[in-house]
Amino acid sequence: MRVAVTQFATSLNVQENLATCIRMIAEAATCKPSLIVLPEYSNTQPNCVDHHQAWEHALTVDGEFLQAIAEQAIKHDCYIVINVTLQKNTSQLKNNANISVTSCLFSPQGELIHQVDKQALAGRECNFLIGDSDDAEVVTTTFGKLSLLTDSANFKEARTLALSGTQLLCQSLSTFSLDESNLHGPTRACENNVFLAQANKIGALTENNDNEHEYFNGSGQSQIVSPTGLVLAKMASTEEGYVFADIDLSACDDSKKIRPDGTKLSKQRRPELYQKLSEQLNTVVETNEVPETANTAIFATYKSNEEAIEDVCHYIENNLSDITQLPELFFVADKSITHNSEQLAEIERLSKQLIVQVSAMLRPFQYVCTSLVLDGTHQAVIISEQGVFATQQQLHFCQRYLWTALGNDVNIIELPLEQGNISVAMLTADDANIPEIVNAAALKNIHLLLVPFDIQEPCEVDYSLLSRAAEHRICIVAASREISFKAEPVVDTNVQNTGNKKKVKAKKSIGFIANLSKNFVMPTPKNSIRFDGYINKPLVKSQHGKITKALIFPVAACSKSPTK
Repeated sequence: MRVAVTQFATSLNVQENLATCIRMIAEAATCKPSLIVLPEYSNTQPNCVDHHQAWEHALTVDGEFLQAIAEQAIKHDCYIVINVTLQKNTSQLKNNANISVTSCLFSPQGELIHQVDKQALAGRECNFLIGDSDDAEVVTTTFGKLSLLTDSANFKEARTLALSGTQLLCQSLSTFSLDESNLHGPTRACENNVFLAQANKIGALTENNDNEHEYFNGSGQSQIVSPTGLVLAKMASTEEGYVFADIDLSACDDSKKIRPDGTKLSKQRRPELYQKLSEQLNTVVETNEVPETANTAIFATYKSNEEAIEDVCHYIENNLSDITQLPELFFVADKSITHNSEQLAEIERLSKQLIVQVSAMLRPFQYVCTSLVLDGTHQAVIISEQGVFATQQQLHFCQRYLWTALGNDVNIIELPLEQGNISVAMLTADDANIPEIVNAAALKNIHLLLVPFDIQEPCEVDYSLLSRAAEHRICIVAASREISFKAEPVVDTNVQNTGNKKKVKAKKSIGFIANLSKNFVMPTPKNSIRFDGYINKPLVKSQHGKITKALIFPVAACSKSPTK
């Protein structure tokens, strides 16, 4: 099927906005798409002066505006997704009646076959609008299953829809930030192995205060993303227009949702574990005197076995990092050897040797994190001068460690540093790719997530782990052996309205240190902060060569801030 996403500006004139919608649908229809997605608040702007103005701009389902959109669906023989404000409870007085932000799906027959109210309202939306608490649903169409996504900054809505069988998420946006288009949106696609079609606004998002225009202009960047996180088509940030891509929804069938090492995604999920962990929130670790900074480092040796251990010891002896993160089983280059019982016994012997040698080199308040094989199981460990300080058993099945028993808890560790204690969790193998588990750890108020892993797909470090840091406001140190992936086509985002025009670029993937800004402040004209387009983007230092060092700010994770 062919999907088109649009972007355009709106005003506080509803009739002008209707004319714009019809014009943009007509333009997008020239590529003969099966589906066209329009931005959020296509009938108005998100910031009204008062409830009366918001009510006057809101539509009715059987009114002129939406009937005109239905006619366009018939005319161009395609599905249309449009987001508008709708009047609810019209029998009440207008000053008390409810107004929703609603995404509507019209069929090629002009029927309104599905609508979903936005649940997570933000900023001024809360003044005049209501949010629905019902879950969105999956709609079966002639080309496959799709859903209307209202929130991409949180993993839960997209996850629920994906588990219900959706193959395509359609999201209408009206945002000035780049977080959704460059971080959260692609994450929702790749972590659920579904396609994503996002349509966003451009131009001023408010006409109430000219001084705010610099900060509150729609960021555009409407895009179509594949189940691997690959951007198939994308608009430049400030251009009116559309882009399209041809997609095959059968790529999202459960039988094809397989990790590169052969692990079936359906076999990894452990809903009973997530339920158990959600019921344990009363065990949150309260940490006092959290240090402002901590020295972290990633050390990625290119050696194996005893030579790799000696390499790490040499680094520790000559460096003063508080926390040194190593990749998953860093001294084993070929993880397939773990399936051999004799080789596995040798790996466990080396694991114990590593603990002895590394702990002998560590100073007080210094730690090394990696994953090892201990007692026949694969687990993440923190090593101190006293030996093993903490462990975290692997929690989810993966084919490369199919022999290991799985743990049933996320261990929260209070890690003493010289300037105070920080709350830490560890996840290894594929665990950090499971959003429910990172969420469980974050809800226990961790400051830092340590991830010794081996990258399986580029989207893990391009999007997923960074989105976890932003969504939960936690620092992350993730170390992997450098992985080279085969070259794959990527879109040239400077080319407009041509659809699927691609170029080839080589891809190497590495770990990173993701930090948080210490002073989180939303940009406004009053605080005069220079806005870089992101509300809550982690401060990232990519792993480079053998040694990568960076300060992190654990104290910044203490005051959680919204991601949008």
